[in-house]
Amino acid sequence: MSTSRVRVHNFAVSLDGFGAGADQSLDHPFGHADGRLTDWFTGTSTFRAMVSAPGGDTGLDDEFASAWGPGIGVEVMGRNKFGPQRGPWTDDDWTGWWGDEPPFHTPVIVLTHHPRPPITMSGGTTFHFVDASPAEALATARAAAPGTDVRIGGGVQTVREFLQADLVDHLHVVVVPIVLGRGERLWDGLEGMEERFEVTTTPSPSGVVHLTFERRSDA
Repeated sequence: MSTSRVRVHNFAVSLDGFGAGADQSLDHPFGHADGRLTDWFTGTSTFRAMVSAPGGDTGLDDEFASAWGPGIGVEVMGRNKFGPQRGPWTDDDWTGWWGDEPPFHTPVIVLTHHPRPPITMSGGTTFHFVDASPAEALATARAAAPGTDVRIGGGVQTVREFLQADLVDHLHVVVVPIVLGRGERLWDGLEGMEERFEVTTTPSPSGVVHLTFERRSDA
């Protein structure tokens, strides 16, 4: 059995369980939620280092935020995390939300029903576009970076599908004290999921609550 672990980090949801708002667009990657789900993260030293900016908070939120990188050799993301386009690709110049040098610095498997040639970016990130089930995508990811952990980067549907397939070993969810009312919910179809994990709850002075799910040894 592979020792490579599958991890989700820094995945924020509202009090009513939405991990993204409605009406995603080029200017609003999180839909009507805008930055309210990520405010806790963008003030951390970890985030500021990702965008080549100095400073940032180094407290509890940064402690959790910084765990996203060590040991990771590849990321799997859904198409909606890559960009706002739907259906067949109409803009081959679009290379994702993160500019010329994305923060991943690893291979990235992008799940889409419309495969296309890979895109190689500065800094070591290459986007590979595949039409695959969670299990197939995980096998592709492990082949791209043998012996390393795989990060499931989102969006909501992608994380939910990997949880439904029982492929996640570590899940870090950040509950943000806002009510979105609409958008895409994380927990739908995951009744009883917590039985497979040891769950730790850590409140932060910023107002968010960090939930950590670690797969039980007997699960």
